[in-house]
Amino acid sequence: FLFLQVLNEKKLQEVDSLWKEFETPEKANKIVKLKHFEKFQDTTEALAASTALVEGKLSKNLKKILKKIVAKDAHEQLAVADAKLGGVIKDKLNLSCIHSPMVIELMRGIRSQIEGLITGLPSREMAAMCLGLAHSLSRYKLKFSPDKVDTMIIQAISLLDDLDKELNNYIMRCREWYGWHFPELGKIITDNLMYCKCVRKVGDRSNFASSDVSDILPEEIEEDVKAAAEISMGTEVSEEDINNIIHLCDQVIEISEYRTQLYDYLKNRMMAIAPNLTVMVGELVGARLIAHAGSLLNLAKHPASTVQLLGAEKALFRALKTKRDTPKFGLIYHASLVGQTNTKNKGKISRMLAAKTALTIRYDALGEDTSAEMGAENRLKVETRLRLLEERGIRRISGTGKALARTDKYQNKSEVKIFDPSGDSTLPAVSKKRKIQEVEEQETEVAVKAKKFKAEMKEETTVEDDGPVKKKKKKKNKEKQAEEEEVLSEEPPTSPTVENTEKKKKKKKKMKDEGED
Repeated sequence: FLFLQVLNEKKLQEVDSLWKEFETPEKANKIVKLKHFEKFQDTTEALAASTALVEGKLSKNLKKILKKIVAKDAHEQLAVADAKLGGVIKDKLNLSCIHSPMVIELMRGIRSQIEGLITGLPSREMAAMCLGLAHSLSRYKLKFSPDKVDTMIIQAISLLDDLDKELNNYIMRCREWYGWHFPELGKIITDNLMYCKCVRKVGDRSNFASSDVSDILPEEIEEDVKAAAEISMGTEVSEEDINNIIHLCDQVIEISEYRTQLYDYLKNRMMAIAPNLTVMVGELVGARLIAHAGSLLNLAKHPASTVQLLGAEKALFRALKTKRDTPKFGLIYHASLVGQTNTKNKGKISRMLAAKTALTIRYDALGEDTSAEMGAENRLKVETRLRLLEERGIRRISGTGKALARTDKYQNKSEVKIFDPSGDSTLPAVSKKRKIQEVEEQETEVAVKAKKFKAEMKEETTVEDDGPVKKKKKKKNKEKQAEEEEVLSEEPPTSPTVENTEKKKKKKKKMKDEGED
């Protein structure tokens, strides 16, 4: 630890020209003066003090030295390069600290002339000490551990994707190139690796009849290939062209073999570093998630919603910009659990799978246990939920996910019902008093109508025999009679008085007809 006292505070106010005061050791000694120097006993102590300073913490040795300085010069201010460390010192030791651009420039000048300010330290020893401390601090920051090397997974999955792209390009080129010579072979042999092995072994199509490819192809396909080679429509090519095609086939076979080896390596590394994540979503999807986040620790900091949409950032921001529906899944779409669900339930299963995957990632990154039991339990819960969605609620999810789904017991509830005889009658229940009242009302209505009819007949007889007037009245009387007949025909005969009125009406009609004639 190095403590310096400022001699000339006026020059420190000029921040822009402060570097000129530290051009030489002599000028630097006029600005600052060595007050206290504390030497570290070994590299571990220096590493502990430097890491505490980097993290903004107050180490024990620094606390002891500051207490001595506070006892001597409590009225002076302490210039601190880190504002966070200054706040800690002020809270614990009640010592006033200052942090400003002027302090930063002062620290830069002190570092440039550190050898001149401290006497008795050779430059070689100083350089060796700085280099050793820098290496130790870098190792501490990296937190190097051979068991948790997720960098190897990131590189392996990236190389695996590159190999897949190159293999597709090479195989497509090989099929097109050899297709000019033997186009029928591409339709008969669909497997790319078998195609390249067959071409490498036989070469020219004329050699298929005499060559034996039973170790590569099944018997049925071998017979079809030999029959097609005899009647092929392809062009003739030279031996040099065949040699180049065979060399390309060798490259395809080598790359495909290396790819299988790399996939096995990636599977083993994933089971060693993130076993629960591998059980949940598979080694390929888990490795892509780690590579996309940068490391397993960074992936563990993401919430479940971010894990669900990792890899679909462009679609998410495009949907937010255009105010459309946001995507439901990203890289997690390629997991087997999401792939085996129908389209309707993919969003629900991906959301639940992302939630359980986030738990397994944190367990792998921060936990000390290396077993995959937690991942297996969470996968079983997601599978039970998937089965429930597919069966539309027939079964019920248990609490742990391990127990079998139970069905509710059937209980027969017998209810005794009594027959109601009142429902047998189809006639409306009407009282006798109401029937008598209805008959009386009908009789009074018929009597009133008969009186009106008699009054009208008397008026007709008194009218003089004028031509047009009589015709009009006769027409009106006929219309009234027709309306009254309709009303009377609708009403049923209820009493003998109604029958008498009807007879009288008939007689009056006959009298009218005779008068008109």
